[in-house]
Amino acid sequence: MRNAFISLVAAVCLAGCGGGAPSRPTPTPTPTPTPAPPPAAAAACGALGVTAPPSLAIVNGAECSAAASPVVLLNMRHALGFALGACSGTIITPRAILTAAHCLDEEVATVRVWLGVGEEIVAESFAFHPSYSQSNGLDVGVVLMSQDLPRTPVPLLSSRDVSRGESAVIAGWGRDQQSVGATLRAGSTTFSAVGPLFLETEFSTTASSICAGDSGGPIMVSQGGRWAIAGISSAASVATCNAGTNFYVNVRNSSISSFVLSRVPGAGGI
Repeated sequence: MRNAFISLVAAVCLAGCGGGAPSRPTPTPTPTPTPAPPPAAAAACGALGVTAPPSLAIVNGAECSAAASPVVLLNMRHALGFALGACSGTIITPRAILTAAHCLDEEVATVRVWLGVGEEIVAESFAFHPSYSQSNGLDVGVVLMSQDLPRTPVPLLSSRDVSRGESAVIAGWGRDQQSVGATLRAGSTTFSAVGPLFLETEFSTTASSICAGDSGGPIMVSQGGRWAIAGISSAASVATCNAGTNFYVNVRNSSISSFVLSRVPGAGGI
């Protein structure tokens, strides 16, 4: 699985945040001794419309109930049936899931969607930005289903840009600081930089971070009393998850939004 960002960090990002294909080993994040998630992290599950029992999470976040969450687990498979890695995604219409391009490229033949309960559902099709490469950052893809998913879709942030210092929520099925994965987690953070293609956050003792398996998951902000997707988890500046900068593809970028709407015309925006 490829990760999209400038060549300076591409090799590090690939292992640090992506699905972790067998041919590209994912380094184990260095455990961080944290006695409990910050209060804001425990509240972050509310952005998914679900609850949060006390725990360590995303990295420095909180474990969330998956019973009604729009953030789902994506399991990629080769044509021969073997696993190619796992990523996260967000339901944006009843039959469409937003994720990262690097989760879907290379030899992926099928995508299996897990809602956190029940059986996996095989996707009808998937697509990623036609111009995506490791170097250009157009790290966006969609997974399309043949049936409605029983979750409330999350709208895209379309009415405004986010601001540096603004609070946000990140969510995904990736590893925590104990290297435990395949559990839905959410955490709170703030934007440290805002650009036309990438949004950035920094890990700290009071802010959460994405890790391996969180790729494709959302970073969300509050808009008009609702939560909206501002970006797609894409990359990190260092291989360990308890340090450095996280990068998210900005859904307000014209090339990103045009691709999403061309594949999912019914995707809502606020």
